[in-house]
Amino acid sequence: MSLLRRIEKGQTGQSGQGDGAGGGQGRIKSLQSRRIAPPEGDAQRDAYYDLKSRVQNRLLSELDPTTDITQVAVVRGTIRDLFEQVLTEENIVLSRQEKHRLFEQIAAEILGFGPLQMLLEDDEITEIMVNGPKNIYIEKRGKLARVPMSFESDEHVMRIIERIVAPLGRRIDESSPYVDARLPDGSRVNAVIPPISLVGPVLTIRKFSRNPITIEQLVKFGSVTPESLQFMKACVEARLNVIISGGTGSGKTTLLNILSQFIPSDERILTIENAAELQLRQEHVVTLESRPPNIEGTGEITIRKLVVNSLRMRPDRVIVGEIRDEEALDMLQAMNTGHDGSMTTAHSNSPRDTLARIETMAMMAGMELPIRAIREQIASAIDVVVHQERLRDGTRKVVNVTEISGMEGDVITMTDIFVFEQRGIEDGKVIGELRPTGLRPKAISQIEAAGIHLPPSIFGVGGRRGY
Repeated sequence: MSLLRRIEKGQTGQSGQGDGAGGGQGRIKSLQSRRIAPPEGDAQRDAYYDLKSRVQNRLLSELDPTTDITQVAVVRGTIRDLFEQVLTEENIVLSRQEKHRLFEQIAAEILGFGPLQMLLEDDEITEIMVNGPKNIYIEKRGKLARVPMSFESDEHVMRIIERIVAPLGRRIDESSPYVDARLPDGSRVNAVIPPISLVGPVLTIRKFSRNPITIEQLVKFGSVTPESLQFMKACVEARLNVIISGGTGSGKTTLLNILSQFIPSDERILTIENAAELQLRQEHVVTLESRPPNIEGTGEITIRKLVVNSLRMRPDRVIVGEIRDEEALDMLQAMNTGHDGSMTTAHSNSPRDTLARIETMAMMAGMELPIRAIREQIASAIDVVVHQERLRDGTRKVVNVTEISGMEGDVITMTDIFVFEQRGIEDGKVIGELRPTGLRPKAISQIEAAGIHLPPSIFGVGGRRGY
């Protein structure tokens, strides 16, 4: 496989995958039919892209065909030497700043993800949104902003998308115009292309921090209080079943990663996800990932099938990245059949909505169960709902820690243990904190049976009752 073809298909040093026995070596074929054409546009931009295209094509033609592109540092040095040589031979005079910019862009095209590489390396950016080739937005500190960079064309965006999805064995084309994938560092990727996208290829990347957020940082950011975190830690250690709910981008997966750190290292953990992004630090972890259908429409492996199969793999705990469909019923069954301490996330607007959504998703399994039977399963399986929100100032906070108390008639009863109380807004910042309601959880007996003793002070005094 040629170096350029490997680059286009994403088999670069970042993917961590070799090319068979060649270990990342590629043969460079003639580049005449693959020359990168400069985009149409204003004269200054065309001149720059023409220069970039000429230097990049010349560079690719002169790279050693046996270069092992998985050795990123070595290849980068080789590219730099050839880059200087090409500029000298073609009498191209650039300022130091222009030369650095051109080199970084060409290196990103060969070894990285093109114009996105610089954004991916910025740790302050949490999300990248590409709305067609000319519009790129980022999220930084919870706020959206447009960045002054762009792709050359729709084909350029498609090249980057294919580079991301190809190493994962996934595809994106007119017959399957959207895909979920992940980057080598675990960042979540969603891509949508024409004909269902009318603005060109759309790419959304939810970045994962190079250094995962720690428990101390979570408290420092004000996302949780030490008291609420102490209670959640006790819930995980005492093997209570926990649902983390919230809207899109509210930090559910980050909190799930934090809480998973409290699982004892001597337990067998199975994680099930659409695109593997959980970062569990225990040694005995088995990671399963769903699979979309192939080009013939067969071979699909759903989350539901993985949940069912996981029960045959002797798990102590089952962690599902997110339930969004009929797998909710099987997750409830797992929680009710000896897999205590399981966790998952779900999209919802409140703890009460979380249970309503799980009820609806369980009904999608097509078992025609009566509503009361499903609610009894929910009340028996789920012990605690932790609800997160992204507030109007962009901060992400836990706003409810709610215990499932049981059933009263046909209604599932819930009791708030901690509730976020907003006092106001100052200079655009939401002022408030997560406070205890003063109610002692019913699950405290299960927590104490596990040898964990929480001081009554963490639950406060007084407060509102269950609802």
